[in-house]
Formats: sequence, C-alpha cells, structure tokens
Amino acid sequence: MAKIELPYGKEYLEVEIPDERLNAVLVSELHHYKPEMGQTELVRRALENPIGTPKLRDMAKGKEKVVIIASDHTRPVPSKIIMPLMLEEIRRGNPDADITILISTGCHRETTKEELVEKFGPEIVAKEKIHVHNCDDESMLVNIGVLPSGGLLIINKLAVEDDLLVSEGFIEPHFFAGFSGGRKSVLPGIASRATVMYNHNAEFINNEKARTGIIDGNPIHTDMLYAARAARLDFIVNVVINAKKEIIYAVAGDCDLAHRQGCDFLNSVCKVNRVPSDIVISTNGGYPLDQNIYQAVKGMTAAEATVNPGGVIIMVAKSNDGHGGEHFYKSFKEEKDVDRMMEAFLATPSEKTIPDQWQSQIFARVLKKARVIYVSDAPDDMVSDLHMIPAHSVEEAIAKADEILGRKDSKITVIPDGVSVIVL
Repeated sequence: MAKIELPYGKEYLEVEIPDERLNAVLVSELHHYKPEMGQTELVRRALENPIGTPKLRDMAKGKEKVVIIASDHTRPVPSKIIMPLMLEEIRRGNPDADITILISTGCHRETTKEELVEKFGPEIVAKEKIHVHNCDDESMLVNIGVLPSGGLLIINKLAVEDDLLVSEGFIEPHFFAGFSGGRKSVLPGIASRATVMYNHNAEFINNEKARTGIIDGNPIHTDMLYAARAARLDFIVNVVINAKKEIIYAVAGDCDLAHRQGCDFLNSVCKVNRVPSDIVISTNGGYPLDQNIYQAVKGMTAAEATVNPGGVIIMVAKSNDGHGGEHFYKSFKEEKDVDRMMEAFLATPSEKTIPDQWQSQIFARVLKKARVIYVSDAPDDMVSDLHMIPAHSVEEAIAKADEILGRKDSKITVIPDGVSVIVL
C-alpha cells in the first residue's frame, strides 16, 4: 500500500493507494534538487552575476524614480528574501532613489495590507511606498502602443513615469504562457483589463504552442515579451522554488535572457513522461495557489495531459476562497453544454474576450476529455455548478471515480504537485 502526501492549503492530505492500482507517481526532480548554497546566497549571487545587463546597483546610478514590480498574494514568491536584497542593491547605487513597489495583481482582486505584511514582512510595508495595481483604475493607466497581436498596450502609469523599471518574481511551468515569471510582470501583471483580455484571447489559448513549457512560437509569450520591452523592464530577479516554497535557483538581469536561463533550468528538472491512467489525481501545490477553483484549473491541465479520454481527474485543492472568478463561475453555471460553450469561445473575436474566458476555455477543454471530481472546502453546490462532482476526501473521490468507471481496479496516476511538472 502506497502512502502519498498531497498538498492541501497549508497542510497535507495523506492517501493510501493499493500497490496493484498505483500506475505511477509523477514528481518533478525539482523537489529533490539540492542547491549548492542558501536562499539568500543564491539571490545575492544572481545579483552579482546578471545575465545580459550591468549590475542593478550600476543601473540605479542617477535614476531618481525606481519602480519594482512585485507579485501579488496569489503567488508564492519568497519576497521576504528577494525584496530586501533588491532594495539594498538599488540604494547601494543610489541612496536617494525614490522607490515604489508596484504590486502586479493583473486582473486579480487587490492585495490587502495583511497579505502585504505576510508577503514582505512588517518593516518593508511600514517603510516603503507600495502601490497595488488596479486593472480597472483608468486614472492610473496609460496607452504606450500596440501589441504584435493588434491589441492596445495599456499599463500602469507608474511603470511609465519612472526612470528605472525592475521586477521580482518566480518561474514555474505555466499552463498557457509556457512559464511564469520574467515578462509576465508587465503583461498581465500591471496591464489594463482590456490589454489582458486581448492577450488571453480564444485563438491564442487554442494555439497548440500555448501550452505548459513552451515559449518559442507561443503567441501569448510573444505579446508578453513585447510588452515588457515596450515598458522598458530593464532588470529582473526571478527564482525557482521547491515544494517547501524555498529558493533553489535564482537568475537576474535581462527580462528575456535571464528568464530563459531560468526556464532552461526548469526544463531540466520538471519534465516527466505521461503514464496514461483512467484515474489521475492532481493538486495545485497547496497554498497560495489552491485558494480558489479558478486557479486550480492549472493543476488540472497536468492531469489532462495523462488521463485517458473518458477517464476521471481527481483534483485536490482547498479552495477556501470559493470559485475565484465571477465570470468563470457564471459561464459554467448558466451553460450546461460544454461543447456549445467551447464553440462560443472559439467564435469570440479577440477584442470581445470576456473576463475569465481563457480559464473557462481551458477548463472546458479539460471537461471535454474527462470527468472531474473535486476535493475541497468549497460548497458542494458551487462545485456542482462548475460541472464537477464534489468530494470531501481523496478516498471518497476514488470511490466515486470507481462508480463512474464501473470497476474498482482502474489504474491510478498521482501528480502530487500539478503546477510543478511538465507532462510530456
């Protein structure tokens, strides 16, 4: 009997699976990787050896206004380690720099003060200027051009009025941008809702290159990188983290070259071969990525890549914040025919993209391939409205999967952290 721990919120759920039923456990080597130095030392080394740029302290000389784009409450970026080092480095080059930390919420809700304190620590929140981006606040937005796709590039004006724009973040496999991090700090991070909508259009989401682990030829990435260049994102500090949310790798420098080195590292440790099964269990890696159902679609795509057509995906995500996207929720509550929903998405012009459409489109794609049983703290009726079957334990979910499949010996593949693997 195999005992497997599945991240769930800030804790773990343990499930036992009979050996004869367990087909495979797909785990990225990322979680076994042993860095050669501590977390702070890794970031310091990256800052001392930037890729494709001068050192940050040298870039900061003579720059009066500096904006640091930082991730929001939905991303497990270890900012308590990264941000103090970036602030120190900037002030080492220019002690009088006027620094603003700009929280890149994208189209998420605004980050609360409590969440900022948890992210940065009380000292930074008390002493530094912090502005939380709001994609709908037109008074803070400015048009700086046109994306390669044809959409308007509208971003937060703080990132335009500065003398130096830098960012912190982390890199992980991303289910349609290829990888997170790097250029994503600008688009979607500090972009207007209209710009994000255009970039996340149905045609791009449907593109075979808009998949986990792919950036070359990915039209979504192409727009994002253009946006970062147009905004003059001059320097990034990006890290890779393990299951304990600890830094195991760090890069700094040019927003494309440094990011690509981080992606190359992830490619070397995150790729796993699919092991097709009728039942696949996945997670969203625990807190903070499993706070809502909307975000959990990411972990489902890892299962989608290896579940047999007509099989069952068991998704384990605490979802204590509920559905996470009003338009996402309504799309499925109000339309029970997934095929008709997908047809409507694909027929939607880029400029008519609605909020959460991309997530709904990918979720519909998953549902067209497999039934989904959802283990969470979310209300049962909410889960059902989203075309899934609610369950309150993994054991209950497996029993329901057996009932759906009409047998009790179906093979099971487990992906303990669905957002950390690239399933080939």
